[in-house]
Amino acid sequence: MTSFTVHTAPNTPAASAERADGVQDGALAWDFKGWTVRQLDRVERAMGDWVPAQAPAGLGEAMRYAVLDGGKRLRPLLTLAAAQSVAGQPDGDVPELALRAACAVELIHAYSLVHDDMPCMDNDVLRRGKPTVHVRYGEAQALLAGDALQALAFELLLPDEPVLDEALAARLCRVLARAAGHEGMAGGQAIDLAGVGQVLDQSQLEDMHRRKTGALLLASVTMGGLAAGASPAQAAALAAYGRALGLAFQVVDDILDVTADTATLGKTAGKDAAADKPTFVSLLGLQPARDYAQRLLDQALTALAQGGLPDTRTLERLAHSVVHRSH
Repeated sequence: MTSFTVHTAPNTPAASAERADGVQDGALAWDFKGWTVRQLDRVERAMGDWVPAQAPAGLGEAMRYAVLDGGKRLRPLLTLAAAQSVAGQPDGDVPELALRAACAVELIHAYSLVHDDMPCMDNDVLRRGKPTVHVRYGEAQALLAGDALQALAFELLLPDEPVLDEALAARLCRVLARAAGHEGMAGGQAIDLAGVGQVLDQSQLEDMHRRKTGALLLASVTMGGLAAGASPAQAAALAAYGRALGLAFQVVDDILDVTADTATLGKTAGKDAAADKPTFVSLLGLQPARDYAQRLLDQALTALAQGGLPDTRTLERLAHSVVHRSH
């Protein structure tokens, strides 16, 4: 289970509210690392229960291999943090739909990685420090595992339990479907594949990554806010935060592709350059790309500060962790 390293700049709202001894003014000390461990445990236990082991012909084993016991779980963490920020309880319980949304968005992310790694896409052999699903189980089983994970994501959001708000659950399904489909992740992947060997300007590169990577990160934050009853102003702030953070994530991913090694990343380093794919580093240069990631972080934090959310500490820390991560 992976936790984030906390990097907090001295001029951010999170840092200004925290004394040198780590105690929040007017509040008890709040441990971000501890929060991360608790939320990761919550998500892992839920997905362990909800991803079936007994699917036919070994399919369940491939599904669980694809999604359990690996990855940073950034998307479900963002979902839970957004729900808690609306409630003003950074370590409190969340509505069941928020937990289901957190797991659903991770299932969509996992399915996309299974398919992206296949020979017809990126043809990668390593993911999260272990062989990719098609290497372990074969291409046909990997394709089916990805399909099943995608379907399961929407099943989680519309369970049989009558106590859940079905109208809200349907709205969450729509948010997730749009983020995963032609307007979002799938559309961005199509642009990415078509862009190999092409020269893209910054606006074209940003459009691709706002779809391919950013749309699902934005959906994570949006779904958490909706599940917790965010007001229109709070929802708008969360959306602005999610858009900035989603793009920042990809800028940093491009930076790490040229500065980190395979062992650190848990996936093949340098594959974008080897495939002649356009990246923010190839377009802007290494240091300008770093500067751009910092500007996007500032935009995300500004959006939170202006949104009327009761407690944004967790979302602030997650944003810093995204931009200053080493893998």
